[in-house]
This record gives sequence, structure tokens and C-alpha cells, in this order.
Amino acid sequence: MGSSLSIALPLIQKSLSVNIILLGWIPTVFVLANAAFLLPFGRLADIHGRKKIFTYGVIIYTIASILAALSPSVIYLIMGSFLQGMGCALIFATGVAILSSVYPPNHRGEVLGFFVTAVYVGLFLGPLIGGFLAQNLGWRSIFLFNVPIGLLLLTIIQWKLKGEWFGSKNGAFDFKGSIIYIPSLIAVLYGFSTIQSNIGRVIFITGIIGVLIFILQELRSFNPILKLRDFKSRTSSFSALALLLMNISTTALWTLLSLYLQDLLSLGPQITAIIISVEPLMVAIFSPPVGRLSDHMDNRILSATGMAITSIGLLILSFINFNTGLWIIIIGLILIGLGLALFSPPITNIFMGSMKRENYGMASATLSTMIYAGQTFSLGLLLLIFTTYIGKVQITTSNFNQFLFSLKTAFMIFAFLSALGVIITILMGKQNNKIY
Repeated sequence: MGSSLSIALPLIQKSLSVNIILLGWIPTVFVLANAAFLLPFGRLADIHGRKKIFTYGVIIYTIASILAALSPSVIYLIMGSFLQGMGCALIFATGVAILSSVYPPNHRGEVLGFFVTAVYVGLFLGPLIGGFLAQNLGWRSIFLFNVPIGLLLLTIIQWKLKGEWFGSKNGAFDFKGSIIYIPSLIAVLYGFSTIQSNIGRVIFITGIIGVLIFILQELRSFNPILKLRDFKSRTSSFSALALLLMNISTTALWTLLSLYLQDLLSLGPQITAIIISVEPLMVAIFSPPVGRLSDHMDNRILSATGMAITSIGLLILSFINFNTGLWIIIIGLILIGLGLALFSPPITNIFMGSMKRENYGMASATLSTMIYAGQTFSLGLLLLIFTTYIGKVQITTSNFNQFLFSLKTAFMIFAFLSALGVIITILMGKQNNKIY
């Protein structure tokens, strides 16, 4: 849904007569709702059952997709997108937790490899399916496409997913912490994405203060939604930080290359989508064998190697110019995809293995929060770079040089952050995969 929606935004703009600011809110509220509700929903899953929360997520997501498809105006569409984000948060707060509950530790890496593959197959197919649906059946069909998938998922859950998995059954839920956390995280993420403006900086600082208050609240709470004491070990804290850095380093990649290939090289959207899809395709292909490998060797080595290869791929892309051959870009994307495949299953295995079974819901939600926060920070950083070097104007031949400088700067920063992740992963310390 997320990767296909970008294809439909121009059609939505024309169909509903939307200005660019409101149009940008459609995908933004989806990401913000995801990030903000993951931790509370992860805690609820530990208390009330992971399968139950996962099922509620599928139901809400399916209903929200119907409402979005029937939207008579952009305001209703934004509300539908927000509800979709909430449903998605229920799903991603529990997915990894259910897998970690069902599979034994010596096979966890293998199944997490397939989980990562599922995510990147979705990212690979999203623009292709979304483009086909939008072009032939209109933008509303992208949302309606979710309905039969949701019904199929509900059937599979009832048919195949037997039993229930709890962490701390009948435990107390920290409502006070949740009320502080949700608006604070939204303020941090939204404020950072608009930090070039005065109001954006105020919102960002307000969010930071809110997060600090939340941390104090969680340290005092007997039933926190985020058990900060579990992050005292280098294994848990450094693996979460490495995941955050990887997502900051790679998320803006699609936006940068899409603009470069279409605006500077005058390639069409279809060939651009095919070129960019090399990266998620590589992740989808290599994640299952890497996941199996992570069950039998030091995950730290695999993850550090993955981040190092990703850094090299990003560094290659930082040298592209007007005359760069497409094969160089494809090599960079292959390296980044391979690096992500080597990084993602092992780092997830490390993080989940550092947590107690009763906290798998919280742990799964924390991982997904790192992913969505990293995505938001990545796009926010890119927006800051564009505002600094280009300004709030369209990309034309008159500012191609400024755009290219912005692109090089962004990829250099992302390569540095990825390389920093290599050091953090190495400093994590060796972990015995057989002990969880």
C-alpha cells in the first residue's frame, strides 16, 4: 500500500482538486499513525493476546481501505489513511512477536528471513500493481484491492493460526504513558520533517520534551509500555540503534533516484520503477538464505558486513552525475539490496533474542517503531537538504546543478550514517544464538 500510493498521488490530486500540502498529508498521516501507535499496541498484544491484536489490525485496515476508496473529499481520504496506519500498527506490532513465539530459537533467523522477504516483495510489487490499477481502474482501486486481501487474511488466521500467545496475560496497561507517548512521538517525527520552518522547530523541541517526560514516566511505572530497563544491555540498545540508522540511510534512496532518473535523465516512470526495484528484489532473494545462516553463526558479523556493503553502495551513488551510466546505478542498488539482506534478518534475530518471551509484543513494536522513525528522519533530512540547496521550487533545467549537489550531499551523509552503523554493530558484542 505504501509503495503503490506514491504512484496514485498525481491522480488523486486531479480527481479531488487537492493542493500539494493536503496531498502530502495522505501518506504522512499513514506513517505517523504507524509510528505513534506501535508501542502501545505491542504492549496490549502482550496483555490481551498477539493473535487477537493482529486480527483487529487486519479488520481495521480492511474497513479503513473501504472508507478511503469511497472518500468524497481529501479530508475523508486523510482520515481513511490515518485509520489504515492504525490498523497497520496493530499488524506490525505483533507480526514478529507471533513468529518469535511460534518458532524455536534455533529456527528464528530462518523465519525472520522469510518475514523480511515478504516485506520487500511487497515493496517490489507495490509500484507495479499500484501503477497498473491506477492507470486502468483509477486510484480508488488501489484501496479496494486491499479488501479481498484482508478477507483472505482473516480466513487464514481462523483456519491456520490456532491458539493464542500472551506475554503478561491480564497485566495492567500504562494509559498515562501512552497518552504522553503518542502525541510526543508524532511531534518529534512531524517536527523533524518540517524543521526548516520556525513552527517545525517548535513542534520538534516540544516533542523532544514530551519524549523525555515519557521516559521519566516509564522508569516510574510498574507496567510500562516500553520497559527501558531491558535496553540496558548493549545487545538490545545497539541493535535497535543500528536498525534506526539503516532505515535513515536507505529510505530516501527511492525519492532521490526517482527524481534523478526522471528529471535529469528524462526516463519514464515505468523504466524508473524497474531500475529502482533492483534493490528490494535483491533483499527478497537473499533474505531467506541469510536468515537460515544467522541461526548458525555470529549475527553481529552478518549485520556489520551488511551495513558495510550498504555503505559502499551509497558511496557509489554519491558520485553519479549527468553522464553516469545506468549500470553504475544498478551496481549501487545491487550492493545496497545485498547489504540490507545481510543486515535485516540477523539484526532482528539479535534484538528479539535479547528480549524475554513475555515482552515479544513490546519488542516487535519497538523494531517497527525504529523502522518508521528511521523512514521519517530520512525523508525529513532529505527535505532539509533540498530546502538548503534548492529552495521551495520545482526541479527544472535551471537548477539541475543544485539538485545534483543535493543528491551527492544526501548520499554522502547516508553513507556516513551507514558506516557509523557498522561500528555500532561491531561494538554490540558477540551473542550466542543458542541462548535466548
